[in-house]
Amino acid sequence: MKSGFVSIIGRPNVGKSTLLNSILGKRVAITSNKPQTTRNMIQGIYNEADTQIVFVDTPGIHKPQNKLGKVLNKQAYFTINDVDIVIMVVDISEKVGAGDKFVIDILKNIDKPVFLVINKIDKLPREEILKKIDEYTKLYDFDEIVPVSARKKDNIERLVSVIKKYLPDNIKYFDSNTITSSSDSFIISEYVREKILDLTEEEVPHAVTCITENIAEENGILNISVLIVVDRENLKKIIIGKNGNMIKEIGIRARKEIENYFNKKVYLDLFVKVIPKWRDREKFLNMIGYKDFLNK
Repeated sequence: MKSGFVSIIGRPNVGKSTLLNSILGKRVAITSNKPQTTRNMIQGIYNEADTQIVFVDTPGIHKPQNKLGKVLNKQAYFTINDVDIVIMVVDISEKVGAGDKFVIDILKNIDKPVFLVINKIDKLPREEILKKIDEYTKLYDFDEIVPVSARKKDNIERLVSVIKKYLPDNIKYFDSNTITSSSDSFIISEYVREKILDLTEEEVPHAVTCITENIAEENGILNISVLIVVDRENLKKIIIGKNGNMIKEIGIRARKEIENYFNKKVYLDLFVKVIPKWRDREKFLNMIGYKDFLNK
């Protein structure tokens, strides 16, 4: 048995969560084209008969513009220091920018194997891919470089085989049937939050959180209720939508994801509650999981 912990890092929107989902063959991390979608460290467990790899998907590392950004960065930094292998994911369709160099500067202070995973190779011809690889190798001496398309699952098997060579442990940390350390409640609430991200405008995502309040199975059907918490009345109106159309669509899309995850029929109830930060600040911050968020 070979095992180890692998941190997936990179700037926002490079496809870290999509990569994790592709490796596992199941959606344990939500994805979105909006920055800072991942707000928690999510562990995904890859199992084979003689191998267990514990992946940690992290919030995108970036130069923080606010206190939420600082909290997310702290989470990502923590995983770098506490894993066996670090995978830096970059988007090959984007120029090598300040955000990538910011991440590389952090990597220069660690002493462990660092892989470069160049994602979205389906977007560029081979010649351009080779040019990008050359650019990155001039910035950092990566132990391994693996081009992939996480969305199309191209070259994912090779990435896993390369990781196996560097696994240092011989301990089985999780049961073979465990695919994530996240609770069912967390997975459900994240699916709902993902659909809110997909369907609403920029002002909503970072002012919303979702809490699974109840999961009960009856006659093979999961009855689930999820509370959507916002901090302003106008955001509640946006999420509910005209004649309730928005929250209905959020529910339809989230229910499909939950049914696919659990392989069961689902009845999903969504509720929206306003908790103004200026009235019940501590309760709101505890709910969204960031006590330091917006503290003066």
